[in-house]
Amino acid sequence: MFLAEVSPILIAILLFLLLVSVVFLVVIFQFINLYIQAFFSGVRVSMWELIGMRLRKVPAHVIVNARIQASRAGLDVSQREMESHVLAGGDVQRVISAMIAANKANIDLSWKTATAIDLAGRDILDAIQTSVNPKVIDVPSVAMGRQTIDAVAKDGIQLKVKARVTVRTNIRTLVGGATEETIIARVGEGIVTAIGSARDYKDVLENPDHISKAVLNKGLDANTAFEILSIDIADVDVGENVGAKLIADQAEAEKRRFQAEAEKRRALAVAQEQENIAKVAENRALVVLAEAEIPRAIAEAFRSGNLGVMDYYRLRNVQADTQMREAIARPDQGK
Repeated sequence: MFLAEVSPILIAILLFLLLVSVVFLVVIFQFINLYIQAFFSGVRVSMWELIGMRLRKVPAHVIVNARIQASRAGLDVSQREMESHVLAGGDVQRVISAMIAANKANIDLSWKTATAIDLAGRDILDAIQTSVNPKVIDVPSVAMGRQTIDAVAKDGIQLKVKARVTVRTNIRTLVGGATEETIIARVGEGIVTAIGSARDYKDVLENPDHISKAVLNKGLDANTAFEILSIDIADVDVGENVGAKLIADQAEAEKRRFQAEAEKRRALAVAQEQENIAKVAENRALVVLAEAEIPRAIAEAFRSGNLGVMDYYRLRNVQADTQMREAIARPDQGK
């Protein structure tokens, strides 16, 4: 009877233990491959650490593979540091690969610096590869939408230049340093300055290395993520005679200005002429008015007795004689 009362309890306990065992075996089975891989690779990772990574939502296979790589390369990076970097959003596998490459190339790259570069959004592995194997940047770049850097020498001749800049990554200034666009802009500015300082275009064509030397000595890689190794002038073409074109444009502008001033003076002279014609007409009107007063004055002289009949006839004779003389002097008007 006692056994009959206890049996259900024992059965429940046994079922619970069986369920726990099954869950434990399932969990163990999920990590057994990683555990065996880490064990035979010489990396100490306990099963409880693998389970803890799952609970902390850290990809265990990434941490294990990174630890195996670091251990084989002789890097001293703890599991806690790797987990912290993954939780911060970094790519621990790429950081470890970059540190291995840096170690092989005798480049001083600490875990702190590598993770800072990775979290800053820079490709740390590409940076190490560029530091070992320098890359070439075209100036101007295709993204600028220009084919050449155009500049004008002192003699007014335009030169079109293409340059190639060899750079390698500067790990110390990679975080916070300027990018390739800054290098391209600075080199382009230096080329324009160097050509503008040249005596004439022939000097540039004869010695293109003067441009590269002048640009390289300016220290254009300051505060950038790169170190400039060399600047090579790939091509130099002669463009327009900008000086002559500017002189021609200036002469044309002066011509238009003088023409405008001459037209202004002509218009002023025409206006003055019209004003003089108006004044002449006005004076003639005054003369006509004055002549109209003569008959009145004669009549008044008759009435007052100051003018006699003989005097009037003599006056008429003088007027007739004057009209005859004027007619003889202007024969065309009589025809």
